[in-house]
Amino acid sequence: MSSHFDALMVVQPSGVLNAANAKALQAQLTDSIAAEDVPGLMVDMSRVEVLDSAGLVALISVLRLARGLRKRFCLCAVPPSIRIVLELTQLDQVFEMVEAAPLSMAA
Repeated sequence: MSSHFDALMVVQPSGVLNAANAKALQAQLTDSIAAEDVPGLMVDMSRVEVLDSAGLVALISVLRLARGLRKRFCLCAVPPSIRIVLELTQLDQVFEMVEAAPLSMAA
């Protein structure tokens, strides 16, 4: 059974996404979304424990790039503590959010 997520590249950051590592994450995601053979990117947030403003800025900048490239960018398996941050900043209205990664992508 195929889903419309099958072609998306999956990236799974973990731990704390903050000023100390946001630039590295942004660079990794930018390289991934800019690759010609990648139709879109799914960021599996299930292992992210903390997300601060620098982490949000990194995700937003990659979302803007993806839109400019007409590629799909979505977040999946967002933990409740991070979902609250996205809701408070109203970014839950901006990002495409999927409950969980498709089974075919599960590690």
